[in-house]
Amino acid sequence: MISLHHPAVRLLATLVIVSAPLAAQETGIAVGAMAPGAAVHTLDGRAVNLSTYLGKKPVVIEFWATWCPLCKQLEPALAAARARYGDRVTFIGMTVPQNQTPERAKAFIAKHAMQGVYLFDTDGAASKAYAVPHTSYLVVIDAAGKVVYTGVGGTQDVEAALAPLGLGGGMSMMDGREE
Repeated sequence: MISLHHPAVRLLATLVIVSAPLAAQETGIAVGAMAPGAAVHTLDGRAVNLSTYLGKKPVVIEFWATWCPLCKQLEPALAAARARYGDRVTFIGMTVPQNQTPERAKAFIAKHAMQGVYLFDTDGAASKAYAVPHTSYLVVIDAAGKVVYTGVGGTQDVEAALAPLGLGGGMSMMDGREE
């Protein structure tokens, strides 16, 4: 029987720990942190600071790109959330500048009738401020400006991500009844 103190067992344990996939909250901006502002642009080229959207009502930011397959996979869940909570939550599509332009993003948004506020992270300031690991990164921010959820990927449960906001109302996920 090999001892737990055997060098090979220690090496294997270290490799397992180091190579374990990171959970969504272990990458990007920390849950519980205050959401930072960042200098970005509208898709029409007007300078705006992300802080103008913070601290008024809850905000959901998706760092996305027109070419991102995970973003396309996530879009139906975001569209449903925008339809359900759009009057109480500001949804921001933060367009990353890699391999695209504001014009390309505008055309994609129009073609797919996407709703919400769309901004362009021209110099990467927002991506840096939020420590964005890659596209399809969602950040949910409460009305006080505190980050309550971060996640990445096309299969995120957007309803669960919004749960810390305590929005209630709408249809119950369990049985379709009004809450």
